[in-house]
Formats: sequence, structure tokens, C-alpha cells
Amino acid sequence: MNNAHPGLPDFVEYVKPASLEEASKFLVAHAGESRPFLGATDCIVRMRDGIWKTKYLVDVKGLDGTNQITFDPAVGLTIGAAVPMNKVAAHPAVIKHYPLLAEACHWVASYQLRSRATIVGNICNASPAGDTIGASMLLEGVLRVFGPDGYRDEPLNGFFKGPGRTNLKPGDIAVSVSFPLPPQGNSGRYIKLGRNKLGDLAIVGVTAFGYPDSSAASGYRFRIALASVAPIPLRVPKAEELLASKPIDEAVLAEAAQLAYESCTPIDDVRGSARYRKQMVRNLTRNALVDIWSKIRKDA
Repeated sequence: MNNAHPGLPDFVEYVKPASLEEASKFLVAHAGESRPFLGATDCIVRMRDGIWKTKYLVDVKGLDGTNQITFDPAVGLTIGAAVPMNKVAAHPAVIKHYPLLAEACHWVASYQLRSRATIVGNICNASPAGDTIGASMLLEGVLRVFGPDGYRDEPLNGFFKGPGRTNLKPGDIAVSVSFPLPPQGNSGRYIKLGRNKLGDLAIVGVTAFGYPDSSAASGYRFRIALASVAPIPLRVPKAEELLASKPIDEAVLAEAAQLAYESCTPIDDVRGSARYRKQMVRNLTRNALVDIWSKIRKDA
């Protein structure tokens, strides 16, 4: 009888470098057969299923601040690459200033998995269905990366190149992700449609974020990101521009949801048809926008 999950290959070796420099050099020297890992919740599964033929796992947890989460009211939030999602979602600064990020974390798989899974790992895995990626994009996250040429910053908008593909290169190690302080009076929602309430990949995921802005003709700005309906996590700039340019009412919110529908290119798979996904994008986007609009209008 065939085994659908054959287990990890016997030849995998565990490497624990003493510094980012040492880790980066090892990854360069063993490009194509080594991977950095943090929580390893995606890495181990892909190796088990034979998707990744990895010979060396390079443990970068604990190196140069990867286990720390810090908040500065003047600068914002920095989450180390190895900080688990449960710790992020329970952090007082996240609850107060970044509730959208906490909400997205709560939708990831199970509590037990979130005790290992990390936001930076979710980002670097680059799944179009990643639950925390939309919130990270809309909150203007910037990935701090250490590579062969030292440190650099990678804004998340423009970071994703395809399923599992990003701007990361051999030898690169994601160290942390940082978020500026969000605008005053903001509200956000993450709405995930899955086959069950917990643990399933998103059939469709809609993240929306809005806030008052006197420089916009409408007096407000909105940001929208879609999951599981394109090869990469998808922003919807046409809908965002519409909501900044026209007085907000239910008709305009519905028009923005239609633009989200038109922007996505989902596929048929065992979890849902492309047609169904597109329709759910429209419905869930409208629901998220209406909810956010009611909150920020009341609080303005």
C-alpha cells in the first residue's frame, strides 16, 4: 500500500550556526540543498511530502533579535522572525495598535500550531493563501533581511513573485518584520472562507483596512488585499483609488467590491471553483468594507 506521507528523508542534517554571518555563508555554500527554518511548520510538511529535497536545515532561531518583539510609540512594531503567532496575538501593543494582525493570527490553523508558526515564516513561505500576509501588507510591513551583502529592507508590497517565490536570494535570512504606527481612527477586518472554521487553508481570504484621511477627496482611505485568488497575495489599487475619490456610501462600497471581483484570477481546485471564489471575493469584500466603514464613520 502506498504511503501518502512517507516521512522525512534520512539524510536531512540539522545545522545550528552561531551568527547570521555563519548561517548566510553556509546557505550560499549549499545553495539548492539547504534552507533556513524558524517554526518549521511548513518546512517539515513539505519535506515530508517530498516537495522539497532539502539536505540541510539551518536553524536561525535566536540569532540577532529573531526571538524579540518590541514596540516604540514613535517608530512602531518590530516582530522577530522566530516569534510565534500566539505570542504576537497576545502582545499588549499588538492588541491595542495592530488588532488586524492579531485577528489574522487567530485564523491560522490551530492554537498548537500557532505556538510554533511565525508571521515571518508565513510571509517567506509566500503561499497565496497565507492568512497573515494580507494584514502584514496593509499595515505596510517591511521585512529586515540579512544576506551575503549585509542587511537590507524588503517592503512587502512587491516582495512576492509567485507561489513560494519572493525577492529572497540564496544566503538571505529574514530577521524581522516591522510595521509603522497605524493611522489614527483605523479599523480592519480579515474574513476567511474555508471548508471548516479552524485549520483549513483559505478558499478566499479578504483583508481590509480603513482610516480617516483629510487629504483624500472622500475623507477616508481604504486598503484591500486578497488571498487564494491569484498567484500572489493581491492588492486591489483600483478599488482603493475609488474609495479615496468618491463620497462613501453603500453604492460606492459595492462598486469597490465589484472591482475586487474583477481584479482576481482564481483557479479551480478541490476546495472551490474559480467562479465561486470570484463571487465570494465580491461578497466578502463588501462585507468587510461595510463593517469598517460603519466603525470609522462612527468614531470620526
